[in-house]
Amino acid sequence: MAFKERTESNLLKCLRILNIRMELTEDERRYYLNLKKGYEGEIQFDLITEKLQSNCLILNDLQLKANNTTSQYDTSIIFQETFHLFEVKNFEGDFCYEPDKLQSVKGIDYKNPLHQINRSTIILNQLLQSHRINFNIEAHVVFINPEFTLFQAPPNLPFIYPTQLNRFLKKFNTIHSSLNNFHKQLAGKLVSLHQTESPYALLPKYEYYQLKKGITCKDCQSFLISVHGNYALCSECGCKESVESAVIRNVMEIKLLFPDRKITTNIVYDWCAIISCKKRISRILGRNFKVIGVHQWAYFKLVEFIDLMIDIMTINLVCFVLHCPYERHFKHLSMCFVLHRPYEGHFHHLFHVFCPSSTL
Repeated sequence: MAFKERTESNLLKCLRILNIRMELTEDERRYYLNLKKGYEGEIQFDLITEKLQSNCLILNDLQLKANNTTSQYDTSIIFQETFHLFEVKNFEGDFCYEPDKLQSVKGIDYKNPLHQINRSTIILNQLLQSHRINFNIEAHVVFINPEFTLFQAPPNLPFIYPTQLNRFLKKFNTIHSSLNNFHKQLAGKLVSLHQTESPYALLPKYEYYQLKKGITCKDCQSFLISVHGNYALCSECGCKESVESAVIRNVMEIKLLFPDRKITTNIVYDWCAIISCKKRISRILGRNFKVIGVHQWAYFKLVEFIDLMIDIMTINLVCFVLHCPYERHFKHLSMCFVLHRPYEGHFHHLFHVFCPSSTL
């Protein structure tokens, strides 16, 4: 298991939704498809690195900053004596190597990834030195796509080609590596320094009214969805999803695209389009999100982790003062958080279940 798991970026999530719900320009769509393909390549490389049996720490998708310069690190692996960086490329087709670029047979130019890893190595070195850490760094470019071929490249480049991936895995599994607290602290420090950037500056301009409304299929993204009882069925691919799950998924879309907009029953009703009963939507929202306000002023919000911890500590304190068992409260409320269930309404219920002889 990786020390830092890879997650899909909010930028890619937003672009995927916009690609379905509005007409992107040719350049915008190309940008989206390139991001998507790059992410798919990184996931493929993760399937390889998770098979490593050597003692190492894997950090996926780091973005680090040194001297006001930011660099992206697709995959980083910490061994006992060496920090290995990997730039993953999911290029497909035949390419020719040139010192300043890679050129596809279609005549499309791409930045030479050798320059990228050299730059990334310098930035990481600067960052480590600023924290008085000295560590050997080796950088590699991984071409993950089996349909990729590169011509005229010097043989001594730190490139790992598709046909070399199995040998790469075997080589790294032979590395004798013993990790201690220094390595774990280093990994933890880098994760704490990870930079998260807002995706909105990189997105095309869009407004709520521009976007096509309706529930899309979670598998094929089709709008050909109809509601039958408790399920939303796709007539395009046959996918079956509970209405509750579909509504929650679409609420997350709204929140992602419009982070400042309050989630109300009316907005979700308008966005989903195919659910005819507002009360049904309101009940789903009430079961899965925290309700703020009442009646027509009510809106719903995701449970913030800090809110959850405050409420858990409050219950724990009350139970401690009243000499009541409290361990189960943590388990119950933590599960509510994991399942995205509202927990505020359970406070008094749990209190009386576990402390029937006590009063607040």
